[in-house]
Amino acid sequence: MLRQSPAPEKRNSIVVRAGLCFFLLLVAVMPLGARADVGVPDTPAGRTLRAFLDAFNSGNHDRIAAYVKEYDPENNADQLISFSGETGGFTLLSIVQSKPDKLSFMVRGLGDNLEAYGVLQLSGTTPPRVKQINIRAIPPGAKLDDVQLDETGRQKTIDAISERLTEYYVYPDVAAKMIQAVHDHQKHGDYKPIVDGNEFADALTRDLRAVSQDRHLFVGYDPYVLPAESGALDGPHKPSPADEARFRTMMEHDNCSFSKVEILGHNIGYIKFGAFLNPNICGPTVVAAMNFVAHTDALIFDLRENHGGNPDMVDFMVSYLFREPTHINDLTNRHDNETHQFWTLPWIPGPRFVDQPVYVLTSQQTFSGGEEFTFDLQTQKRATIVGETTGGGAHPCEACRPEITSRLESPLAGRSTR
Repeated sequence: MLRQSPAPEKRNSIVVRAGLCFFLLLVAVMPLGARADVGVPDTPAGRTLRAFLDAFNSGNHDRIAAYVKEYDPENNADQLISFSGETGGFTLLSIVQSKPDKLSFMVRGLGDNLEAYGVLQLSGTTPPRVKQINIRAIPPGAKLDDVQLDETGRQKTIDAISERLTEYYVYPDVAAKMIQAVHDHQKHGDYKPIVDGNEFADALTRDLRAVSQDRHLFVGYDPYVLPAESGALDGPHKPSPADEARFRTMMEHDNCSFSKVEILGHNIGYIKFGAFLNPNICGPTVVAAMNFVAHTDALIFDLRENHGGNPDMVDFMVSYLFREPTHINDLTNRHDNETHQFWTLPWIPGPRFVDQPVYVLTSQQTFSGGEEFTFDLQTQKRATIVGETTGGGAHPCEACRPEITSRLESPLAGRSTR
C-alpha cells in the first residue's frame, strides 16, 4: 500500500484501483417492514427506490430479476441475490436529499448493524432506468460528507491520477495513453458538467478502461470523512477485530461461496464456488470439499460465476492437483522492482488429486482469481478448460489515497501483474 503524509484537512476521497481483488459490495435484503416508517418521496427516483427495496428485500430471485429487467437492465440479478445473502438486510433510516431523478439515503444493515449511505440516480430515458445505485458502508467514526465537485477538485483529481499512473501502473506505455485520453476528454469539456463524485468516478473509470481494457482498474468515490486518528490518512481503513469477526461470520454463513459439491454419474466430482476467499477462514471448507471428491475418477471445477479473490487461496487449491512441488507463476511489482515466485504447497491436509483428469468450466463472468486458477492449470497442462473466454483481470491490485490539497483526496493505481 502506498503511504502518504496526512493532509491538513481530510475530506472525501477518490480512489483508483487495479489488480487481483475480490470486492464485497454492500447491498442487502430485508423484509419490507424494516423501513422504520421512513417516508419515500412520490417521485420517479422515490418510486424506483421503493421497487428496489420491495424486490431486493424479498430475497426472491424471480422478483429481483423482474426488478432488474424493468428498472436496471445493466445490473445482474444473480449478483444481487448473492449480495443479499451476505448482508442480512437493510433498515431504511432516512432520505438525505431528494430530487425527481435522484435520491440519497441512509440505511442500516440488519446483519452487521453498520450504517451505509446510498445514492440512486435515474437516466433521462422514458421510462426512466437506473443510471447508478451506490450503497457504501460508513466506517465506524467516519462522518458523512458527500461533496459537490468544482473545477479545482476535478483538476486536482486528474493530476493525482496522472501522477500515480505514471509511477505505479505496470505498463508505462499504457499509463501514458490513459493519461492522454483523460486529458483529451477534459479539453473537450466532457467532465465540466459533472459535480457528483460517483458520476465523476464512473466517467474516469470508463475512460481509463477504454484504453487499458483493465477491468480491475477503477476510480471509486468515498462520500465520507475518515478521522485522522484512525490512521486512514496514510493508508486504507484497517478492519477492527469486530469488523473481522463480522466478515468471518458472513463468509461462514455463505459457506465460503461453495454452493455445490457433489458426485455426478460415472463417479465424476463436481465443485462450484463463487470466490477464492481467505484460506485462514475458508481453508476447512476447501479441505472438506476436496476430501469429498478425492476418490472420484475425474473432477470438474465450475468457475462460471467465480469473480476472484485471495491469491493465497488460489495457491492452496491448486496444490491439491500436483504431486511434486511445482512453480505456478510469478508476481512482478514494477515500482519496487520485485518478483515473487509462487509454488504449490509442500503439504496439504488430505489426499491430493493428481492422477485423475481435471476440467474447469469458464464464462465471461470468470474473473480475477478465477482466471488465475484457470491460467495456472492451463499453463501446467493439468486441466482441460471448457467454456467462454474469461473476463480479463487475472492480476493483483492495490489502492491508496494520496494527498491532494482540496476537498478530494485522489487516486492511486494498479501496480503489478502476473
